[in-house]
This record gives sequence, C-alpha cells and structure tokens, in this order.
Amino acid sequence: MHAKAGDWLIVEIAGTDHAARRARILDVSSPDGAPPFTVRWLDTDREALVFPGDDAHVMTQDELEALDARMAERAAVVQRHIMRRRGTP
Repeated sequence: MHAKAGDWLIVEIAGTDHAARRARILDVSSPDGAPPFTVRWLDTDREALVFPGDDAHVMTQDELEALDARMAERAAVVQRHIMRRRGTP
C-alpha cells in the first residue's frame, strides 16, 4: 500500500452495519509512500499514526468523489424503486 498526503485511507468494517471509516492522509513517513501514515479521522476529527491492515485501502480524492457519486446514484435508484412500490409518484 502506498499513498501521498491528501489521499484518503478507507478502512472497511466487515460484518457490521457501519459504513467504512475514512481518514485524510496528512503525512507519509516513507519516501516511497509506504505506511505508517499520519491521518485525521473524518468521524472523530482526531489525528493518529496508522499502520493500515488488510481491511484498508488508499483512494485519491478523485477516486473517492467518483465512488461517492456512484453510491448516491445507487441510493437514489433504491429510493425511487421503494416509492414506486408504495404507489407514490
């Protein structure tokens, strides 16, 4: 896993009802972009030094925005389907 400052660390939480945890990468100690990373967690606004595990991956800002757009569209499709089944236009 390699990153640069400004990328996002995404930690998947398997087997739970919780969304993946996101952190903005503030600093990368290694010149080749390898961990550990200094991050700021989006949910707590706290900084931490992180050695990511197998449940984590790095995304660029553009990749994360594209993912969020796909997820928003998916949610909108589901909502439209629910409304149609209820008979609401």
